[in-house]
Amino acid sequence: MEVGSLHFHCRPIPWSPELRRRTKPTLRRFLFFFRASSSSSNSRADYKGPKPRRDWVADLVSNNDDAVRSLPIYVGGASLLAVLLNRTVSGIAPVADASSSQSRADLLALGLAVTNILTGLVWLSIRPKPISVVSPEGVECQRIYSHLPDSVSSELLWVWESLSDVTCCRTLIVVYDSHCILQIGFAAKSSIGDGEPVAVDAVKLMQGSLYQNVIKSGAQSYLANLSLYPGKSELPFLPSNTQAVILQPLGEKGVAIIGGDTIRGFTTSDQAWITLIGEKLDATIAKHVKDLTLSAQE
Repeated sequence: MEVGSLHFHCRPIPWSPELRRRTKPTLRRFLFFFRASSSSSNSRADYKGPKPRRDWVADLVSNNDDAVRSLPIYVGGASLLAVLLNRTVSGIAPVADASSSQSRADLLALGLAVTNILTGLVWLSIRPKPISVVSPEGVECQRIYSHLPDSVSSELLWVWESLSDVTCCRTLIVVYDSHCILQIGFAAKSSIGDGEPVAVDAVKLMQGSLYQNVIKSGAQSYLANLSLYPGKSELPFLPSNTQAVILQPLGEKGVAIIGGDTIRGFTTSDQAWITLIGEKLDATIAKHVKDLTLSAQE
């Protein structure tokens, strides 16, 4: 093998004062950028960029919620007393006279004062319901379809561990190809009295409207407050106080049911992440769907 040689053809660049003026600021900017980058990496105290600003008004209102809600009552009451006091001290007749400008102004002030009082009463009566984490009322269970390959079983357990650690998920049920291949987490307690968890009737679940709507749409269904949906009766295997449910389709043959312990506990990021997990789980199960059907027939 012969060693070749490289030939560089360099052409001299003519020097001119214009070129010097053009290149010198660029070099300075480069050196300045290099120094700034190196100094900022060594010490974060030299950072002089924009800093996040606090909303003092929002913090004040949130920290004094009761006082802010009662403020219109105090303002309206003080205004009402001021109008009556002014009417008494000024020597005007107590009976309102429509021809008097003072009487018309007093009536307008009285109306505004009463409006403030009523507004304060409404603010005190209407309060947002506090959202808290509840403990599922049920029993813990772990049921995995016995004919699943080890790779599918391990991935199902990985999905459960990931969801239960990161989100408010407390129940995970996977129904695929007319079979419940996974029921893990908390489940409703059987009414027979033996303390066993309620098993998932896959055939009955597939006939319900929740399952059918998810399969037809092919999109995730999020029941942020399960108690407000009449379809809750189609999920008798979930704990009675399950707060939120996500139904994630797995292709055209399955659905993953995820139960949470907090109302509106699943964020938009959680929903997007669960969608990706559902696609990955569907791809894994689809490889063994023939084995699943054959084993069920046996």
